[in-house]
Amino acid sequence: MTSPLSLYMPVLANTKPLAIIEALASSQPAIDAALKSIGTVHFARFQLLDTSKPNLQPSMLALNEPSSTLVLAVITEYDGDFDAYIRDFVSQLGAVFDTLLSFVVGGAAVSPVANNVPAFEAFITLNDASQHQPNESLYTAYPQTVQLILAAFS
Repeated sequence: MTSPLSLYMPVLANTKPLAIIEALASSQPAIDAALKSIGTVHFARFQLLDTSKPNLQPSMLALNEPSSTLVLAVITEYDGDFDAYIRDFVSQLGAVFDTLLSFVVGGAAVSPVANNVPAFEAFITLNDASQHQPNESLYTAYPQTVQLILAAFS
């Protein structure tokens, strides 16, 4: 069964968007490798949002300007149990999350994530819009797992 994760983390005040963008860009190869290795993630994306903009898009002209209105989002669809999914991420991408959490409100309290797995899970649950009304629904076009889909094409 596919489950959603819509993790929205408010960014610390006066953070420059460019710092987050650079951290994500330098981490992308590790993120891609981990997602492939974990084998339960259908889709995943990181997004930087600006709550001061009607369309939530950060201004490309202000990437090096401190902001107090940013939100870092991690949006995924995955197979299986939430706790197992988070443990997989901690084991494969703990260092990446430690870096990203240094930019977000409450992130320091759960870093390093490898030493704070229950607290990290609680942090994600608190900030996961998919686990709170009215955002609990997910349409799934197919019942297959990632592994069944990959097997069908190999």
